[in-house]
Amino acid sequence: MYVCLCLGVTDQEIRETIAEGASSLEEIMYCTGAGTRCGSCRNHIAGMVEEQQAARGSARRLRVLTTAA
Repeated sequence: MYVCLCLGVTDQEIRETIAEGASSLEEIMYCTGAGTRCGSCRNHIAGMVEEQQAARGSARRLRVLTTAA
């Protein structure tokens, strides 16, 4: 699915960029160009970053719990 229609950036491209280490809206914008034209996709991109950070946090907590047991 396209997230940034202006530049044709897909959700998969954004997920890959996050997986490669981008951790903020600004980094996603720099790496992909998404959100740099009209800006209407910025909230969606920021939400994707937050979701990924929450998922990473959950995975970290799970690792801590399983290694502590």
